[in-house]
Amino acid sequence: MTYDTLFFSLFRTDNPYSSISLSMAKEIARTNRVLYVNHPYSWKDLLKHDPVLRKRLPGLLLGRVQYETLPQIPNNFVAVTPPPTLPINWLPPGLVYQFFQAWNNRIVLRAIRKALRDHGWQEYVYINCYNPFYASMLPENAGAALQIYHCIDDITQDPYTDKHGTDLEIAAIRQADLTFVTSSNLKKLKQPYSDRIVLYFNAAAVDLFKTVLQGRFRRPKELEGKTGKVIGFVGNLDALRIDYPLLKKIALAYPEHTLLLIGPINSRGPAQIGLDQLPNVVWAGSRPLESLPAYLQYMDCVLIPFLCNTLTASIYPLKINEYLAAGKAVVSTAFSNDILGFAEYIYLAQDHTAFIGQIEQALQENDPAMLQNRSALAETNSWAARIQQLWHEIDRVRGNRSKQTAA
Repeated sequence: MTYDTLFFSLFRTDNPYSSISLSMAKEIARTNRVLYVNHPYSWKDLLKHDPVLRKRLPGLLLGRVQYETLPQIPNNFVAVTPPPTLPINWLPPGLVYQFFQAWNNRIVLRAIRKALRDHGWQEYVYINCYNPFYASMLPENAGAALQIYHCIDDITQDPYTDKHGTDLEIAAIRQADLTFVTSSNLKKLKQPYSDRIVLYFNAAAVDLFKTVLQGRFRRPKELEGKTGKVIGFVGNLDALRIDYPLLKKIALAYPEHTLLLIGPINSRGPAQIGLDQLPNVVWAGSRPLESLPAYLQYMDCVLIPFLCNTLTASIYPLKINEYLAAGKAVVSTAFSNDILGFAEYIYLAQDHTAFIGQIEQALQENDPAMLQNRSALAETNSWAARIQQLWHEIDRVRGNRSKQTAA
């Protein structure tokens, strides 16, 4: 059985890189209705010079709940932007924070209730994707048939989210009917708070990324005039995950090749070590998900240059199955137990020296069978497959409830 689905996500529909919640929502919207509630802007956010925010600004200033559709999926999908909330993360834990957190929570809950009324929803599944700060779980009278908390990272490892988010997440996990976790290490970390934990790995828009193998794209403008091979990375270039010194060593070790980096830069790290000054490093910035195959087609090998730390030990990277669907030779650090599970299909390195050597191997690889094996593995990790798992888990829990009621 399938269900209308209400998402409340930390990641907005205009997020500068692909997100788990939006990918899930798009897949569900192929057959079912989706309400996708964006993370609210704070009043502090309204001061930013953000072109997307500017379009929403009149409604935000008037405190309106705003609805949008996405051009690529106009049917079944409505994005909801709540009114602004107060910026309170700077407050210390305690009664004052709790008062204003409850205030903000009411703003978001009112927006959710209005969206449900306006669209005539009576029964649905609620998924809170990694946003325990607001509407971690809905009140019992809100009509949710089942409530899921979706944990995608170790929230304790970012000082900003850890300040209040850790306690709020624990409360959400304890209250949720199910908690989905995206890595085996996250499952181990969250099991003390609930016996309703389900391993739910990230997936990929396999059909989109397989177009790398099926057609021919125009060479991206960022690579015009560049000679040699292309070593690429696609993803969020943040300081908590990315090993910037490793990227610099790669660029220096392969001066005849291009290091192409696609994604938002959320750190001063590259500038601090001079990575941004190297002539063979190309920064393409954020790109829409749909445009990524054109870049991947011209990459001779692709990277997951993650730091090996407590945060990354809990990561099953979204990009691994995107890379594999495109048939690409992947070179990765051995940052988690879950990435080790791909050892048969990718190049894994234990240190910087080994990583640079594995790139040389990957660049020389010429094995059509390996390419097809990678793509076939990605097929088993498509979003379509994950959504089938979602329905299965929901039916299992609701079936168990029915049996208990009958007994």
